[in-house]
Amino acid sequence: MDKTLRPWPALWALVVGFFMILIDTTIVSVANPAIMKGLDADINSVIWVTSAYLLAYAVPLLITGRLGDRFGPKSLYLSGLAVFTLASVWCGLSGDITVLIVARVVQGLGAALMTPQTMAVITRMFPPNKRGAAMGLWGSVAGMATLIGPILGGVLVDAAGWEWIFFINLPIGIVAFILAWRLVPRLETHNHRFDILGVLLSAVGMFLVVFGIQEGESYDWGTIAGSISVWGLIIVGVLVLVAFVIWQAVNKGEPLLPLALFRDRNFSLANAGITTVGFTVTSMSLPLVFFYQVVRGLTPTQSALMLIPTAVLSGALAPFVGKLIDRVNPRTIAVVGLLLLAGGLAWYSMLLSPDVEIWLLLFPSAVLGLANAGIWAPLSSTATHNLPPRQAGAGSGVYNTTRQIGAVLGSASIAALIQSRLAAELPAGTGSTSTDFTFSGALPEFLHEGFTAAMSQALLLPAAVAVLGAILVVFFEKPRAVTGWVQTQTATGAAEPAPAAS
Repeated sequence: MDKTLRPWPALWALVVGFFMILIDTTIVSVANPAIMKGLDADINSVIWVTSAYLLAYAVPLLITGRLGDRFGPKSLYLSGLAVFTLASVWCGLSGDITVLIVARVVQGLGAALMTPQTMAVITRMFPPNKRGAAMGLWGSVAGMATLIGPILGGVLVDAAGWEWIFFINLPIGIVAFILAWRLVPRLETHNHRFDILGVLLSAVGMFLVVFGIQEGESYDWGTIAGSISVWGLIIVGVLVLVAFVIWQAVNKGEPLLPLALFRDRNFSLANAGITTVGFTVTSMSLPLVFFYQVVRGLTPTQSALMLIPTAVLSGALAPFVGKLIDRVNPRTIAVVGLLLLAGGLAWYSMLLSPDVEIWLLLFPSAVLGLANAGIWAPLSSTATHNLPPRQAGAGSGVYNTTRQIGAVLGSASIAALIQSRLAAELPAGTGSTSTDFTFSGALPEFLHEGFTAAMSQALLLPAAVAVLGAILVVFFEKPRAVTGWVQTQTATGAAEPAPAAS
């Protein structure tokens, strides 16, 4: 007997888990000072708690998207959700920084199994001319999660301790598992071969680049061990990534990265655009959190509440944007959103000073809310508009990979820049890169000016990257009209959409 396809309940069930894993990309930022104090760690080690998660999240996405095509998005999603939830408990139980970093790696692997399946379900269950609303939901969830993460983290750190930013995932994960089990259909699978060499090249290249960028300041951009230098690691990493792309081009089997997808101009530009968004959103919160807590002495909850205008405006406007992009060119909305994102960060940079009236910083926060509402859905809708069902997993895997690569590079780059600016702005001999007093709430007042200047300067990096994103998105083509799209049932009764002639 045929099963009735119910795409919206399935999508709502998936975004519960998607929301949870995206929260974990930013929830740690507001807890960093508490983790540093609780585990006796320095700034670079605690930033690895985020970078390790993002790196483990980003590298497997290309193959996990393909695995969803092979074994079904529902199976992969549920497996990843179980791994993520259990790893979250491990994170909360960690007794030192090394164990926490390892647990975050496992958590990132679980997230990598889950994420491509959400976009794949949208692509396979919604016709192209109806995906705007679905991508609006996906995009608003993605945007809201990155904002609610610091707010929720602040409340949990103050109320129960940093461990609870991870323990909270246990009940959410159980609910998400039950919903997905009941509401997500088993879609038709497609046979794929897996590019193991491609996985190894992409993993090694990304690790070398990220490690080199993040650890560069710790080694004064010189020698790490023996004749190995920071710049040598980065260059080798880039060369390995180039070799990965070449291998994808010459691989006669089924490459991990289907370069043919990039023949679609909008898919290419949307991937470049979401990379800049991932970079910007991940890197912008750290300087602000450190300023609020270290210079102004705010609690984690108080510092997180400074993002309330961002979260409220983003959440309120995102559904309207999702409906709008089915009727207008998404390019206009995305360009405005990215420029507002850059403007809000630049405004923050100009306002930051040790004695600024704290309420003034709510205004750039509101600008970021307007920006956030106009970024996620237009980019994701444009990226997936022309994807056929067979390529849904591969395409969503590529798109989420580029977003996470941006996040990884953003985390590593902001860590290096903050350390560099602290070394430049704070007096010599204060241990500016990793001192305990900097993050214990007892920063001497005579250091406030230099510390604030360092955070202000650091914010200009994500602002500049957001401008780059706007420039890229300007070159979007107007999405092609779709004249017909039907949904069919497979022989097993599983729902599978198929494109009609256009």
